[in-house]
Amino acid sequence: MKKAKQSLLYDDAPDLLLGDSDDIQAYSATEMKNRIIVGDTFKILRKLPEESVDLVFIDPPYFLQLPKKKLRRWKVKTVVEAVSDEWDKFSSFEEYDDFCTRLLTEVGRVMKPTATIWVIATYHSIFRLGRIMQDLGFWILNDVIWVKNNPMPNWLGVRFTNATETLIWASRDKKARKHTFDRKLAKEFGVGKVGANVWNIPICTGRERLKRAGGGKLHSTQKPEELLRRVILTTTKEGDLVLDPVAGTGTTGYVASTLKRDFVMMEINPKYVAGIEERFRRGLRK
Repeated sequence: MKKAKQSLLYDDAPDLLLGDSDDIQAYSATEMKNRIIVGDTFKILRKLPEESVDLVFIDPPYFLQLPKKKLRRWKVKTVVEAVSDEWDKFSSFEEYDDFCTRLLTEVGRVMKPTATIWVIATYHSIFRLGRIMQDLGFWILNDVIWVKNNPMPNWLGVRFTNATETLIWASRDKKARKHTFDRKLAKEFGVGKVGANVWNIPICTGRERLKRAGGGKLHSTQKPEELLRRVILTTTKEGDLVLDPVAGTGTTGYVASTLKRDFVMMEINPKYVAGIEERFRRGLRK
């Protein structure tokens, strides 16, 4: 088996990047641990060992289906900074469903029998994702509603302000048992004494938000660290391995590393990979 080529990022930290290639046939558990594997996630996932991860977090494309024109606010006429990235564009619902089905099928293979999976989306796609997950045999344990106490303003005023996203939490199948769940922390994070499935968390802002050169968001849908902190703390133990196959700015792996969990992430966009590198460097300097 040909070994993956590693890249040293900085002197006071372990190697972080692995560059995937067609020559690499498989990744060992040691090779992939605490790494960002750079390349096509579908190719990479097939090379991971079966039943090797304890938790999966997926923040897939939203498929917002936005028109091919600039959206302007009615009164002030400024342009809305919407999600217009290439990775969110699909030609049809069928193409989007196929993408999500392939992704969920691959991550299901690498989940341990006791592992669980989180998938987050807006109303544009969460219902499609839920059906796909059930069709593939995942067993839904909960949905969790993320309430944004500082949502994007409702500029047009023609519908309710979209102030929530939904997370689906599921086990690998109906027969799966002994998944990790910290009931005490769930009570601390939720609403009420029973640890209700509602989390009030502001959207990502300030120093936490990664910026591109010249200003502006590096990634249009970067998730707040507090959201991932709650996911990881309630449904993993120290030393568990957390997988994020579409890493974006690397929030999942970064937060996992601060909580004494291991991680493996995949990302193909070089701008996002560079952002993750800087994020880890910055974390070391804290």
